[in-house]
Amino acid sequence: MNKKFYSLILFAILTEGIVTYADQFFIGGSFCPKMLMSIILGVVVAISYDLDLPEYLDMQAHVPYIGCILTGILISRGSNYLYDLISKLSSIN
Repeated sequence: MNKKFYSLILFAILTEGIVTYADQFFIGGSFCPKMLMSIILGVVVAISYDLDLPEYLDMQAHVPYIGCILTGILISRGSNYLYDLISKLSSIN
């Protein structure tokens, strides 16, 4: 598969993660400080270590650090979420 296909999958999964967080924070009304801390930590780690998954797929953002922030959100979802993502991307080949 080409990188554009992987990019499409990546952004679909990122969108699902962001919508899930937004639903839990704003719509569901069940604010969870642990979840907020996870998001902050994931984004800080991604920016600190320059982890940018979209850039790895040769996608250059027009907004500085947006790739790191999106990668941080993925990191904040946890290792099971990332393992599932990697498994899905690997099985497509």
